[in-house]
Amino acid sequence: MTSLRTLGPSDIAVSPLALGGNVFGWTADQAQSFAVLDAYTAAGGNFVDTADAYSSWVPGNEGGESETVIGHWLAARGNRSDIVVATKAGAHPQFKGLSGTTVKAAAEASLKRLGTDYIDLYYTHFDDPSVPVEEIITALDQLVKAGKVRAIAASNLSAERLQASLDFSEREGLARYVALQPRYNLVSRETYEGELRDTAARAGLAAVPYSALASGFLSGKYRPGVTVDSARAAGAGKYLESRRGLSVLAALDKVAQARGAEVATVALAWLAAQPTVVAPIASARTVEQLPALTAVAELELTAEELDELTAASDTSSPSPA
Repeated sequence: MTSLRTLGPSDIAVSPLALGGNVFGWTADQAQSFAVLDAYTAAGGNFVDTADAYSSWVPGNEGGESETVIGHWLAARGNRSDIVVATKAGAHPQFKGLSGTTVKAAAEASLKRLGTDYIDLYYTHFDDPSVPVEEIITALDQLVKAGKVRAIAASNLSAERLQASLDFSEREGLARYVALQPRYNLVSRETYEGELRDTAARAGLAAVPYSALASGFLSGKYRPGVTVDSARAAGAGKYLESRRGLSVLAALDKVAQARGAEVATVALAWLAAQPTVVAPIASARTVEQLPALTAVAELELTAEELDELTAASDTSSPSPA
């Protein structure tokens, strides 16, 4: 991968594909995770996305497993300064919510698991409407001023709360969000397009979409009558029941065949071409899954191809929840 891109108004330059760390310590053990991370960086990638809550949903896990794996890998490879590490606060079982005290305690726990003294990009994972944006931003600003966080960002935030946060940062001269992580893909466009994207665009924020392949559905491996052995199969399989899902799959197949590309690469290339998007996030459980993801850096779709995919994903054909 080449052509690093800047994250909004920050000085952080990232690869055009962010590697999702949600599978580390879940469906990929430490050895598999190391292999994927090694292959990603060998392909020129430098942007790894995780969260303190990964993977607390797995029986026997406490949360923080992904950060721990990444921390071990950074230590083993001695490459901390080469990697842009993004993690999130607010959903870890022991650090729920976004009170100022909780955010700062969560950051300290993440730093320890990652084995580092700074986090490059620190997100609020889910909004906590019970906490005023002023308290959240003040806590994040304190982490930046202490040198523990380079830049701040938000995920799963409404346009209203995003704008209120930006206004407060501006008014008080405090750290300001530089990026936004929305759920956004070809079968989930209404989760970002509209007021939220408009707000991000006006503020010059970088979008780093999660669920870029819709739990694997947009990889093309889910087809009518095909059983897929995956921990995410139930979620991805739902899209086969929607008119939009089947329409998108047909359009992806057509473009992929014409371009000699993988379906997943085409889906990511559409996303990467959308306004405000800097780097879609996608995860790989095995090294074999990675080339289709990193290839997004080399695939530029034509205006006609983009239009065809956009039309196939028309939001008048609702996607499943």
